[in-house]
Amino acid sequence: MTAQHMIEHLLLAVQMSNGKLVLECFNDKAKLPMLKRYLMSNRTLPQGFVNPYIGERLLPLKFTNLVEARTELEKEVNDYYNFFDENPDAKLTNVTFGELEKDEWEVFHDKHFTHHLKQFGLVK
Repeated sequence: MTAQHMIEHLLLAVQMSNGKLVLECFNDKAKLPMLKRYLMSNRTLPQGFVNPYIGERLLPLKFTNLVEARTELEKEVNDYYNFFDENPDAKLTNVTFGELEKDEWEVFHDKHFTHHLKQFGLVK
């Protein structure tokens, strides 16, 4: 995975949380309470997790270069904050954890960004 692939991957997750990318949760509803407990715990996201929507392959790059992808990620993050400023009680679907409120999305993004930044040695 290149840095640009990682940025574009994170961008998709942010789009789920700002309402621009609507996908269904692939997990059974009966598993969601357990998965949310895991999410809200101090445990990190597991290494080697394969998202069934994406599979093991890398998605084709959408942007010309890393700078362009990073700029778009910043825009999507700003749209995320604006969305929840305007819709503070909204719940949006995460493909793994089901419907999440803003505080749950905050935890998810923190864990998800950290998970991938560790891959590149950018955080410990």
